[in-house]
Amino acid sequence: MARRTRRSLGAAALTALATGAALLSVPAQAQADAAVTVTPDPSYKQDKFEGWGTSLVWFANATGAYPPAIREKLAKLLFGDDGLALNIARYNIGGGNAPDVKDYLRAGGAVEGWWKAPAGTTRTDTDWWSADDKADWNKDADATQRWWVDRIKNDIDHWETFSNSPPWFMTVSGYVSGGFNANTDQLKADSVGDFAAYLAGATKLLERSEGIKVDTIDPFNEPNTGYWSTRLGADGQPVGGRQEGAHIGPELQQKVLAALPAALKKARVGADISAMDETNPSIFATNWNSYSQASKDAVGQMNVHTYGTGQRTAVRDLAKAADKPLWMSEVEGDWGDGQSFTDMRPGLGLAQQIVNDLRELEPKAWVFWQPVEDYDNMKPGGESAKGGNWGSIQLPFSCTGKDTLQSCPIYTNTKFDTARNFTHFIKPGDRLIKVDDTSSAAAVTKDGKGVSLVHVNSTTAARTVTIDLSKFRKVRSNATVTPTVTSADGKLVRQAPVKVVGGHATYTVPAQSVTSFSVKGVSGVAKNAALFSQGHSYTLTGVQSGKAITVGAGGTKLVIGAANGTVAQKWQLDARYGKAGNRQRYVFANPAEGKRLAVRNNVPVVEPDTGERDPATEWIMSTTGDGTWTLINVATSRVLEVGGQATNEGAAVTTWQPNSGSNQRWRVTDVTP
Repeated sequence: MARRTRRSLGAAALTALATGAALLSVPAQAQADAAVTVTPDPSYKQDKFEGWGTSLVWFANATGAYPPAIREKLAKLLFGDDGLALNIARYNIGGGNAPDVKDYLRAGGAVEGWWKAPAGTTRTDTDWWSADDKADWNKDADATQRWWVDRIKNDIDHWETFSNSPPWFMTVSGYVSGGFNANTDQLKADSVGDFAAYLAGATKLLERSEGIKVDTIDPFNEPNTGYWSTRLGADGQPVGGRQEGAHIGPELQQKVLAALPAALKKARVGADISAMDETNPSIFATNWNSYSQASKDAVGQMNVHTYGTGQRTAVRDLAKAADKPLWMSEVEGDWGDGQSFTDMRPGLGLAQQIVNDLRELEPKAWVFWQPVEDYDNMKPGGESAKGGNWGSIQLPFSCTGKDTLQSCPIYTNTKFDTARNFTHFIKPGDRLIKVDDTSSAAAVTKDGKGVSLVHVNSTTAARTVTIDLSKFRKVRSNATVTPTVTSADGKLVRQAPVKVVGGHATYTVPAQSVTSFSVKGVSGVAKNAALFSQGHSYTLTGVQSGKAITVGAGGTKLVIGAANGTVAQKWQLDARYGKAGNRQRYVFANPAEGKRLAVRNNVPVVEPDTGERDPATEWIMSTTGDGTWTLINVATSRVLEVGGQATNEGAAVTTWQPNSGSNQRWRVTDVTP
């Protein structure tokens, strides 16, 4: 979830538009970027996109009892067809502090737990709760967040429940805001079973009371971090942190994952387990790689946040190797200076974040932390002197039942506008495809007869964008491209259609704009678009080493060598398995030895082809569209790399866990005579 103190995304996540200084120093960039050709490629196609979503949590808790006019306007902005048109919602199962603890959490942050404590219970009373005792459950809990569940349930295709902290009586510190040491486990070891039962029981109560079906349940939120700590004042009362959170390290995570399936079965909840909502891809990969196979098998869906952006592609490849769906399940940020509802930088920053997430993670869903933020907390003098732009929509979280839209106004900033360039055009059921431009994302429409492409121009100059449709099998004579532009001059302004001529369409987008291109009249995949063709020969050249994969002198091991055109460096497609697209599995043969490429004991080898299907010989290939690829071995979940980032002739080609290193990326070149 969003951090206790508002902070921008990590440096790796920021684009050139993140600061005013960066935006003002772009004359050379503007000239260099004056024209770009974007080529959407449907030969690399993802599974059906599930959609766009939000967590409910604080904003739902804060506004669930607001006057109807305010709630309805918010609901339409978030879930209405003219608003963000979100179709995924994540319900927060509150932990809840003890009855005798005075509330010290941020506005909206005190989400009510589903337990019912006996009269007189204090923070030191921790042994009273039983999942099997109906008297210990409060079936009427959390009325405000649940108002939202009831209001939007007809708009939602996928429900997920998740936890930020166990209830206070299951924690080491006795508070839901974290431990006194933020880096030690907060869930008590002997409360693992109770925690699993609590999550399952609360999910079941939610399903029954609201008439919904929860599809996935995530027991964690950014668990292996040092964010979550409780601070006490001189009087011994808590003064921070300001939100629910709990450190739960990978070893303890696995114990929860082991306990949860039985708890879900007992509660008769059919949800799959998702995990582990880590704050960034690199920590996610660390956690996941430490899991046993049994723990990985317990997870039906992989969830990651992108508050840090390094190793996005590593998590992408881990998900492909595990053959599990992957969500980008939370992010937010500022992308600007101070609270503003007209500055284009926040909108451009969010748009580029979405593009990068879609290109590098290849997620099945993209989920906001919460598009609604507390106006008072974001204004100057709130959490920072300048204020902030978290949220696409802002209103005070301090309004009362007597307020109106005039006394409790709702504001939208440019993030609201640019987000709609994505949510209105890349829709559930569409399939994201490869794009060779780092400022663009694209998807084939659900019916397969069109394409939606979103392009971000964060520079201060107009840019001519040419869309190259040559990768499609059929481009009709009446094909058109219709731009819809968001800039400082207008929000989602539809332009006149542009005719496709010779498989290309050109349009000049304004400075500091996000443009959605709706392409009609294209379908299929061009014959020459596929990465590999039967009977062709290819070399695989390391991005970091500049040398080609070569069969070593012994005829079994792999090394790198200067490209010389010898048969020992040529690879041919031997077989392919699974549906065409981004998770297709390839088998490669080297004709020099008449053998296929495999991994044995984590070492890549060429071995005799038995003709039998073997996961150790199957490879999934991933790309961000930049012309380079990773090769993921299905049996081991490891990728092909040059060991130790070596560059010398004869250095070993090995395998390792995905880490997004340049020594794990390869250029594929067709060298067929």
